[in-house]
Amino acid sequence: MSLFHVIGFGWNLVLTLCYWFVSLVFSMNGEVMTTKSLLGDGEQIMMKLLEVIAECTFARYTERTAFERPLTSGVAYAVRVLHSERKEFEKQHGWSIKRMDTLEQTPVHKDNEYDRDGLEPSPVQVEYAPVIFAQDTIAHVISVDMLSGKEDRENVLRARESGKGVLTAPFKLLKTNRLGVIKTFAVYKTDLPSNATPNERIQATDGYLGGVLDIESLVEKLLQQLASKQTILVNVYDTTNISHPISMYVSNVSSDGVERVSSLNFGDPFRRHEMRCRFKQKPPWPWLAITTSTGILIIALLIGQIFHATINRIAKVERDYDEMMMLKKRAEDADVAKSQFLATVSHEIRTPMNGVLGMLHMLMDTNLDVTQQDYVSTAQASGKALVSLINEVLDQAKIESGKLELEAVCFDVRATLDEVLSLFSGKSQEKGVELAVYISDKVPNVLIGDPGRFRQIITNLVGNSIKFTEKGHIFVTVHLVEEVIESDEEIKIESLLKSTLSGLPVADKRQSWRSFVCFNQEGSTSFPSSSLDQINLMVSVEDTGVGIPLDAQSRIFTPFMQVGPSIARIHGGTGIGLSISKCLVQLMKGEIGFVSLPKIGSTFTFTAIFTNVCNNWNEKKSQQISNQSNSVSLDFHGMRALIVDPRTVRARVAQYYMKRLGVHTEVVSDLNHGLSYLRTDNGITNMILIEQEVWDTDLGKSSPFVKNLRKINASVSPKLFILANSINSSGAGVSANGFPTPFVIMKPLRASMLAASLQRAMGVGNKGNSTNGELSGLSLSKLLQGRKILIVDDNNVNLRVAAAALKKYGADVVCTDSGKKALTFLQPPHQFDACFMDIQMPEMDGFEATKRIREMESNINSCIQFGQLGPEAYGNVSSWKVPILAMTADVIQATNEECQKCGMDGYVSKPFEAEQLYQEVSRFFHIKPNQNT
Repeated sequence: MSLFHVIGFGWNLVLTLCYWFVSLVFSMNGEVMTTKSLLGDGEQIMMKLLEVIAECTFARYTERTAFERPLTSGVAYAVRVLHSERKEFEKQHGWSIKRMDTLEQTPVHKDNEYDRDGLEPSPVQVEYAPVIFAQDTIAHVISVDMLSGKEDRENVLRARESGKGVLTAPFKLLKTNRLGVIKTFAVYKTDLPSNATPNERIQATDGYLGGVLDIESLVEKLLQQLASKQTILVNVYDTTNISHPISMYVSNVSSDGVERVSSLNFGDPFRRHEMRCRFKQKPPWPWLAITTSTGILIIALLIGQIFHATINRIAKVERDYDEMMMLKKRAEDADVAKSQFLATVSHEIRTPMNGVLGMLHMLMDTNLDVTQQDYVSTAQASGKALVSLINEVLDQAKIESGKLELEAVCFDVRATLDEVLSLFSGKSQEKGVELAVYISDKVPNVLIGDPGRFRQIITNLVGNSIKFTEKGHIFVTVHLVEEVIESDEEIKIESLLKSTLSGLPVADKRQSWRSFVCFNQEGSTSFPSSSLDQINLMVSVEDTGVGIPLDAQSRIFTPFMQVGPSIARIHGGTGIGLSISKCLVQLMKGEIGFVSLPKIGSTFTFTAIFTNVCNNWNEKKSQQISNQSNSVSLDFHGMRALIVDPRTVRARVAQYYMKRLGVHTEVVSDLNHGLSYLRTDNGITNMILIEQEVWDTDLGKSSPFVKNLRKINASVSPKLFILANSINSSGAGVSANGFPTPFVIMKPLRASMLAASLQRAMGVGNKGNSTNGELSGLSLSKLLQGRKILIVDDNNVNLRVAAAALKKYGADVVCTDSGKKALTFLQPPHQFDACFMDIQMPEMDGFEATKRIREMESNINSCIQFGQLGPEAYGNVSSWKVPILAMTADVIQATNEECQKCGMDGYVSKPFEAEQLYQEVSRFFHIKPNQNT
């Protein structure tokens, strides 16, 4: 039974009463009339629309369609709620179920007199039928329990047991105090057969629909339309109890006319109704009967037309709905197919590309002439560009499908920025462009977040700056958000004085974040400030490139859109890097903006929220990262340095890196001021860092400066360093009186590179061994020399590449092509020190193979622990766990989370990169004492 049964019920009554009066006028013979045939077809037509009408539109729909039901006072829906569900139901709806008896005892006449909270809660019972939505005219019954009223309870129970509409006895309607009835239909969860038992109907009941009919208004309106109240008098009675009939409508005018009695059938087999009609005066002339019947016929035709239009409209809605669902399913299937296609194709493309890149890398280690090396380098760069393009397209696809998720791991912010500088150091040196990073001291060393995605954003921004900058500088700064706001005036002064990294004018970086939603009109900020739990970073990438044309700035973050067609031809790229960066920033709960001036440069700024490292969150990992950062600074603890640089910003960058190494620094603007400082300073200056610009400009002063250094302190002469920006720098061209030639330190500065250079020059620490990604092949050779390693991969080319890469560093390599064979090799006892496992393999993939290996090791360890097996039979090893590192080209499925879940210890990409390989194997292997020579 559906909502439209109730909506159409009023019209069914119109048809019924029309036929009553036709019978009255023409025959007046008291024959029994029925509306069953009229109701049956309408019910079947209306049933299908309940599913497409949402609850939120019920009141609006019934209000707007009330003109189609002029004889109904209102429509309401009550839901079936069991007592066990009552508490959750009331919490969900925000009101308690009220008692019907209370509402009946307190009739309401005006809307402003009604107070729902004043009603008593419904008493405890097995189930309830609270009204959850109703037409505005009867909105006062919402929250009232229909089962708590005696008459309504009987009506509801009979309706759901019989599956038919049932009527209440006539009663005084609330608000109007006029006589009326309620017809109730049960709404079932599923379609029931016609022979369903009452118990089955009760179990399938979902709720109840009720329509309120004002009998007096109904008859009065109908009489006005048909024959006028002054001609025909009508009395309607409820004769269910024949000895005590209930008057439903009584004409107050007396008459002695002949009375005609007709039985009425409202569709409720339990209720009996009777209509008694008579003429107030003499019977009308025959021509009046003809006119009346003609009017009734016209009304019937109009009603038929309305039903016909309704049926057509319902059919059209159903067709549109079916078409919409079909299109929705097609779109969902297409989205799934696209994701699967990208995952499969990316893996199939990356697998042979990894073989190509691996072989090219091996070829670079052979004896090649200059031309051959150039060819191989070009091919290798092209292959890496293709892999990078594939990664960007996959990122865009994952962003569109909403499947891109961020990690939450500890990482060193400063080391991450140094990695970005290492990536672009070669290009910046070739162009002679100053590339630098400055991170505020207030930014913690270790944060919790996704370092890979954070690095990807900065890499995209710096990469674009490198493309479009031919002179000047690219400057990356990292501050806390509130720190930037507080130093806003200082930034303004620096902009006015043109105090920039290279001295060239730049776009006002403040404008790049003024457009953020978090700033109000007064320029203040509503950014969430950093706290003990969260750190809100603001990162700016400033360049002095060509800038972005004004007409192209509005589409700068649109995927696959570039500034102009010439840009793609000159600089290359796909145009999706910035759109991906914007999506990643939004995932980090931040914002991104930019300011750009043509022929001046651009500044991109974004914010990102990270979690601060708490004492109880992965303390071991955090301490490990901190120890790595502090290990090098111990070599330079207590040393002092003098920086000679006329540019404030550039000198600040040098100070930042020296401070990271634990060196106390002072800054002077030229060589003369440097000599003055050294003469007056009582301490020992261990090193002097001179900016290349100063050294080349004051070339005439360089020789006297070097000579005077020994005069100032002949016993301990400070080391001289030239900070050079270009590969073609003149650098160390001065040597006087046996004073050593100055050392050249190439920019961009990075902590690991700077530490290695200073260690070599100062003769302290681990001379020449660098950290944070700049690890020599000698370090890997010391780690892997003599290690027995199993490589598992179903691709023969990848097996050869991986084996050659590990053999290059002295490892003893064994290869196998399936996960099942790996189980045999790694069955304890065995001699393998580690296993490199491919993930996607036929028959048994890397995840399943790793799970079985871990289960096998766990069983043997348990048996040894409980004495069931002797350790002598297993090589005197009491606990077996071979390190297993995942290696795959599939960047979608091979995630750290999945690898850790199945028991893997790490992850390396194919082909092997020395830096990543060292970082992984160094967690398991240590340099043997006899190798550390």
